[in-house]
Amino acid sequence: MGEIEDAIERADRESFTHEPPKTLKGQIGYLMKQLKSPRAVAQEIGVSQRSVERYRKGERKHPPKHIADKIDAAVRSRWQPLVRRRRRKQAAATGGITVETRARFGYTAPVGTTDDGRFRRLTVHLPPAYAQRLFDARDAGASDQEMRGIIAEGFKDVYFQDGGGRAMGLSDVAINDIDYMDFDF
Repeated sequence: MGEIEDAIERADRESFTHEPPKTLKGQIGYLMKQLKSPRAVAQEIGVSQRSVERYRKGERKHPPKHIADKIDAAVRSRWQPLVRRRRRKQAAATGGITVETRARFGYTAPVGTTDDGRFRRLTVHLPPAYAQRLFDARDAGASDQEMRGIIAEGFKDVYFQDGGGRAMGLSDVAINDIDYMDFDF
């Protein structure tokens, strides 16, 4: 996953109304309900089918850390899909999306102005149309670079050009060297 995908996933997790299962047995039970078979769970987390059965029965309670992390990530990525969908729909319809980042922004500008990229720390609220485009791109399997382009276009319109009030000669904005990026919707 790329930085944009990770940021969307973290924002999704903030919308949980209940915490996902914390015990190994509970997590494996949840994955079994979602994936329908021990074989599918084993493939998802990278262990044998027999290990999944041992985890489910409670015969084995402490998997290696990297396996425990995979189990936790698999559970969290499937947890409360309706809550996630409802929150994204609201962001795309009325709420928009707030992007907080520290990254190097480069841009194309008219001759005589500087176009040197520099690090900026920005918190910008993008309108619902950009949230919709971002979620549609993610669902269509867009690359991290394509999703960066959507966010960069939103930054250009909202932050750099202030909705058409300034920097009208600015033709292109690019986001590079992301230190961190967080979303709220």
